[in-house]
Amino acid sequence: MKGKRLKCLGIALGCMSVALSLQGCGASSDKIEIEIVQYKPEAANYFKTVEDEFNATHDDIHLTISSPNDAMTILKTRFIREDYPDIIGIGGDINYSYFVDAQILKDVSDYGGLQDINQGYLDIAEALELVPVDGTYIVPYVANAAGILYNRDMFAEHGWKIPETWDEMTQLCEDIKAEGVLPFYFGFKDTWTCLAPWNAMAVELSPSDTTKQVNRGQTTFTQEYRELLEKYLELLPYGPDDPFAYGYNDACTAFARGEAAMYPIGSYATPQILSVNPDLNIDSFVMPASDNKDDRTLNSGIDLGFCVMAECPNKEAAYEVLDFLLEYENMQKYIDDQNAVPCKNGDFRLAPMLDGMLEFIESGNMTDYQDHYYPSEMSVDALLQTFLLQKDVDSFLETFDTNWQRYNRDIIRLVQEYEQTH
Repeated sequence: MKGKRLKCLGIALGCMSVALSLQGCGASSDKIEIEIVQYKPEAANYFKTVEDEFNATHDDIHLTISSPNDAMTILKTRFIREDYPDIIGIGGDINYSYFVDAQILKDVSDYGGLQDINQGYLDIAEALELVPVDGTYIVPYVANAAGILYNRDMFAEHGWKIPETWDEMTQLCEDIKAEGVLPFYFGFKDTWTCLAPWNAMAVELSPSDTTKQVNRGQTTFTQEYRELLEKYLELLPYGPDDPFAYGYNDACTAFARGEAAMYPIGSYATPQILSVNPDLNIDSFVMPASDNKDDRTLNSGIDLGFCVMAECPNKEAAYEVLDFLLEYENMQKYIDDQNAVPCKNGDFRLAPMLDGMLEFIESGNMTDYQDHYYPSEMSVDALLQTFLLQKDVDSFLETFDTNWQRYNRDIIRLVQEYEQTH
């Protein structure tokens, strides 16, 4: 039955030939075996250290953590086979929404560690549910934040101030241009980078539950996204002449070399930037897309969270593993390694390039990425790239609304059935 639900929601990948060496949930004669499959290969070294340290300090549990390059494909294939690990480490996006709906995740409401998690990220996780369900199904671990990275030394030299409204943002860009400096660098040759400014502005210019309102038939993207698109186009003249000639690495390198004052991207870009120029003095601020500074909210989502699988027979052992992952020293190591934002409350040492976002993080004033609600089949990043090339607002909106209905039929039906019965 679970396999059928997965296929119904588009999680099944069809007939695949994926060679898997991973073993499922189980227990040896003397130790409980806990297996984690997590989707961030760039953090593989961290998780290998965690695995080794956990096993060296626990006699009754043996932990195995896998960090494959194509973890999500591997996980979906295993789910179809009903071959589940004990814990999965995934991002807070549409895949998590599918997994909750498919009822393959355990309700972890009784896990004590949730009490220390920033409520803002628990709210973000709850909002990702396709329809409301009782319980909690993910332990948020770390997040990322998107807005605008800026060259702190360059701003200080010229006396530029951090903008708090859209008008202040565009005026700042004019002031920067007047000094002969490029305000923004873009790397739109890589389609996914087109989503960074989009998400950062969308959190202020459209409701956080826009996709859910559309699914309920209460609005359309044509109605909600027009201002967002028009303002996106206003940013283009403040970037390089041909932003589509440069990819993500090009943009990171150019910003690292001081070729632009600002870079609209997420905190995840800082390691790449600093690899080019370790001495660059970077800070960040929330993208001010509204005319009211009180509308500002940090574009932040769950970059990595841990879900215990419903089929895991050793919940207490799984919780002990989660306790270990959430220990202060282990989380700080991850934060340092990945320039991440902790989802757990505490006196963590964050990278200095997050200084300008701290007040939003600490107060829980955060709103999730709109694209975390988009099905991958829609290829919204490619749609945005085409829009930025053609600059046709009406065409984009018509295509977006049409494609949404096409790729979300099952979800729309699910939502509307729920609305009729609740």
